[in-house]
Amino acid sequence: MKFKNPTVGTICTSTQGRDKGNVYAVQTVVDERFVLAVDGIRAKLDSPKRKNIKHLALSPANVAEYGADFSNGKVNDCILAYALKQYVVSKK
Repeated sequence: MKFKNPTVGTICTSTQGRDKGNVYAVQTVVDERFVLAVDGIRAKLDSPKRKNIKHLALSPANVAEYGADFSNGKVNDCILAYALKQYVVSKK
């Protein structure tokens, strides 16, 4: 199922471009069309990747469920990468 309204922390997968298949977390919703996505490895928290929502498959899961909660402000790249890895492992 493809969701249309991303929120901060939503886990998503890229469906278009060179990074097709990569898993990201939404760091910021820029507007109704774009989000800033991070994964902790290639797109770090200091330099997020700007992605078109049409090119993302949004999941109902949130990174907070896997230990990387953006609301408390104590997330770093390592914790985020580990949380996304746990999500990928749980999907298999």
